[in-house]
Amino acid sequence: MRCVGSVIALAVIFGLSTAAEAPHTPVLVELFTSEGCSSCPPADALLAQIDSRSIAIVMSEHVDYWNHDGWADPFSSSESTARQEAYGQRFQIDSVYTPQMVIDGSVQFTGSDAARASRELAAAARRPKAAIALQRTAKGVTIKAGRGQAAAGVYLAIADDSDESQVAAGENRGRRLRHVAVVRSLRKVGKLDKDGVFEGEIALPEKARRQRVIVFLQEGSAGPILGAAMLGAGEGRL
Repeated sequence: MRCVGSVIALAVIFGLSTAAEAPHTPVLVELFTSEGCSSCPPADALLAQIDSRSIAIVMSEHVDYWNHDGWADPFSSSESTARQEAYGQRFQIDSVYTPQMVIDGSVQFTGSDAARASRELAAAARRPKAAIALQRTAKGVTIKAGRGQAAAGVYLAIADDSDESQVAAGENRGRRLRHVAVVRSLRKVGKLDKDGVFEGEIALPEKARRQRVIVFLQEGSAGPILGAAMLGAGEGRL
């Protein structure tokens, strides 16, 4: 595991090219980050910028392997670390690192590289995706997905709209850090049937009505993303 420095100045980070402004299909952007990593805040800012422009569906996944360096990231989880490690094996990289951005489960790169993010977002937006429809219900959310590949799983993530911390120790000591779309749970809720379709209702806690609900189709645990959809915090509230 390692921490990779920012390669793009903030002025460039906030200047994503128009090529990625209006994707034709939903694109899923995952950022593996940590409040214990001094190189992560620029990547967090880039993710927030992508989110604010509605360029893609984003997920901030905080890993826990920085927690021993003086600051325990309150949003970190072993599940996020395990997911990143699965991507590490898939992409055959020597070691997982932060910040790492993964787009549509198909490409990975340093999470603060705005120029690379812009190119990859534009490319991902041109690829066809399976359609996913979401609707909040009294119990949770209904999912209608298809047509994808029968081997794909259906994954559901619950994410806080935004979070922040006053970091008291570690590499970011003294900084107030802000994050968007912080994943608090991520689980597989089903798989596509032989026709590449999934329909079902998933129960969610009451708190989820105030959080983002993100659903995506993925080959295996770290393969390509075949489709994604999101209900924003409070969107579709009954």
